Amino acid sequence: MDGPDITSAEHRGLDDETVSTLRLSMLPGIGPRTLTALLDTFGSPRRVLAADNSQLAAVPGVGPKLIHTIRTAADYVDTDSILQWCQSHDCDLLRKGRGGYPRPLEDLSDAPPILFARGTLTRTDELAVAIVGTRHATAYGTRQADRIAYGLAKAGVTVVSGLARGIDAAAHEGALSAGGRTIAVLGGGLGQIYPPEHVGLADAIAADGAVISEYAPYAKPRGGMFPQRNRIIAALALATLVIEAPDRSGSLITARQAGELGRDVLALPGPVTSRASRGTNQLIRDGATLVQTVDDILESLGPMARSVSTDDGHEVRNPAELKLNDVERTVLESIDASSTLIDQVIARCGLPAHQVMATISVLEIRHLIRRQSGHYVCRI
Repeated sequence: MDGPDITSAEHRGLDDETVSTLRLSMLPGIGPRTLTALLDTFGSPRRVLAADNSQLAAVPGVGPKLIHTIRTAADYVDTDSILQWCQSHDCDLLRKGRGGYPRPLEDLSDAPPILFARGTLTRTDELAVAIVGTRHATAYGTRQADRIAYGLAKAGVTVVSGLARGIDAAAHEGALSAGGRTIAVLGGGLGQIYPPEHVGLADAIAADGAVISEYAPYAKPRGGMFPQRNRIIAALALATLVIEAPDRSGSLITARQAGELGRDVLALPGPVTSRASRGTNQLIRDGATLVQTVDDILESLGPMARSVSTDDGHEVRNPAELKLNDVERTVLESIDASSTLIDQVIARCGLPAHQVMATISVLEIRHLIRRQSGHYVCRI
């Protein structure tokens, strides 16, 4: 393997707690829920690894086999080998609670303590929409995924998906063709790209976004890993859009997880005669928001819990703001979250009164501001 030899964590500037987190989270037999239970009980990975048999046995879900694995963790996980791979492949380790770790994942009760990432995650990635769907997409589905992802990326929204064949690949490619950002979440290690024909696509995503995984780089993807990774896709995005999903699609799991996290669930309708759209149309019948255009998506998202700074220096509180023209943005930024006198808005804008009044009406229709009593408005 090319690259400098690494024999200790210090060569990568990692502290002992990060290395302990890496070792614990990579142990075989420890899933997200058990790992969360261990950390809740002991407070830190180092304390888990130092615990005795009786202490470990008191944790729900931890039996004799797993106790032995934890007590002999160094025999199961070669952290130096993992760190060497990361060094050779420009892969970063992102630890929960530290800088660089995606803030939206903190909403997960079983958020991965460690993420492997190729590429760069930015604060603007909090303005994200996940696009998921069947691997066996029709021509209609791939066209729609490409079209929607292209439009979202052009508007400044990051597109999140799972690098699978079909809808996922079309979504990533649509975002890349728009010159936008996209994030791929893998159901295996970064050194085991699946499907193998998407190695080039993964490289392109890493160059203008990020490819991430909670699994060790050499972990081969298995069936159970994909539903598990879906929770990360759902958590990273403000909303999950499903495009083509049959009755028993993993995309429906992602949609359910998004709903459980309080994220919006969106669906693009398909022909009623298409098996590939049965699950999608069922989502709409059950209450998912029907969307047809990028504007539908942005308008459906509503105010965000946290504002996000865009690359052009604007503070976005609602994704619908991304579609504003210069005049609309100027008027909006002249309105406070508290009551603002319209005459004050006009003075701040430096625009003709009739233009400001017309723009206020547009912003109200788009649910970005609210008229209050008399001559006052406020941002929503």
